[in-house]
Amino acid sequence: MAYDIIVVGNGPAGLSAAVQARARGKKVLVVGGAPSDIQLSKAELVRNYLGMPDLSGAEMMERFRDHAQQMGAELRTGRVLGVMPLGNSFLVSIGSEVEEAGAVVLATGVSYGAKIPGEEGFLGRGVSYCATCDGMFYRNKEVVVVGKSAQAPEEANYLQEIGCRVTYVANGPRPAELREDISYHKAARLEVVGEQTVTALKADGEEIPCAGIFLLRSAASPVDLVPGLAADGPYVQVDRNMATSIPGLFAAGDCVGQPLQISKAVGEGMMAGHRASEFVDQQKKA
Repeated sequence: MAYDIIVVGNGPAGLSAAVQARARGKKVLVVGGAPSDIQLSKAELVRNYLGMPDLSGAEMMERFRDHAQQMGAELRTGRVLGVMPLGNSFLVSIGSEVEEAGAVVLATGVSYGAKIPGEEGFLGRGVSYCATCDGMFYRNKEVVVVGKSAQAPEEANYLQEIGCRVTYVANGPRPAELREDISYHKAARLEVVGEQTVTALKADGEEIPCAGIFLLRSAASPVDLVPGLAADGPYVQVDRNMATSIPGLFAAGDCVGQPLQISKAVGEGMMAGHRASEFVDQQKKA
């Protein structure tokens, strides 16, 4: 098994879980999006975190990341597409790669990207969440990238490089890093259009013909990542040990409920990392 624990999410809760697990000698992988996508990174000033007053959110996140790396946690930028329980371990799909671990901590934060009409119905039939996984299926075809994360322009560039004809859609200015040969369309209201498969993306009422739509958000809902995971409304259901309804799967931070505060996330992350480490130890003894 490559890792003892995989942490899904690289915000305060996820990095706290990683530090705690490393303190207990566990091999830990932390997977998350670009640092600029983390909500805390966008805070101009944080004044209510004990012992670290008057830091910007970006400065605080840099300290958290440095601490986790100094403890020996492996940090990887990537998008987790699914977590599959196998009984004695978990398979975690990260883009086009798969890693295995004895326990998993979900610390995905709150998913700020609501699903667009038609998205779920056409998932796997033209709608994809991963350019590197599915891009080759659309070579020499028209595709639309819906950019809702800092990594989206990079993935759009990749699709163009492998032979897709890309239109980039977002509700904001054209990203500076987007290739010049990629067309850009600003729109706020989106809808997937198709019959058996995707035929177009409707953007503010205008249809953009395409064979594939890549929806690239900064975070996915944890309930969508794990089949059968119990939820309490939009949040993951956990007990006092941050254990979910699935043995070996723990959750912490904003994804388990309010208040959405850094101190709460760090404390819950510590508990999740501690209990995940205990779970791994128990499994090794069994």
